[in-house]
Amino acid sequence: MKQESTQVLYGLYNDEEVLLHAVKKAKEDHLDIMDVYSPFPIHGLDNILGLTESRIHIAGFIYGLIGCLSAFLFMTWVFTRDWPIIFGGKPYFSALAFIPITFEVTVLFASVGMVVTFYTICGMGPGVDNPTLDDRITDDKFCIAFDVDDADEAKQTVLRQFLTDTGAEEVNVKSI
Repeated sequence: MKQESTQVLYGLYNDEEVLLHAVKKAKEDHLDIMDVYSPFPIHGLDNILGLTESRIHIAGFIYGLIGCLSAFLFMTWVFTRDWPIIFGGKPYFSALAFIPITFEVTVLFASVGMVVTFYTICGMGPGVDNPTLDDRITDDKFCIAFDVDDADEAKQTVLRQFLTDTGAEEVNVKSI
């Protein structure tokens, strides 16, 4: 099934400080920003945009807890019920001997689970084709994008003027 295309008006900036100033000005002018793109994280941008903190660390804790319980309970079952062998004079259930493997499986489950969750949330799974506004955004340019699908010509003119007034080096429209 083909998605509907969206018209996006975007401006490319050369410096992150100029971009931060432009985002602040857009918020002051009550402009509806679709998204802001940059090749690296910009300190303070999340607060200006009003984004909340990610909750992926909660998912990481749950994945780690599942890994910890899985490893510990599996080793307990193996060494007490399935294959009870006394070796080195240790009892069947030797919790201290289980700690290194339990730790490693906890880290494995948490890290793999968080990566899968991140890619799923961001829509970046295998076979997904995400359109980009401009290839230079991942290299050295910064971008503010506005959705102009339902905007009339006057609104588009206001947005274009805003982008050029705030220091955008280029202003383009693209269907994605």
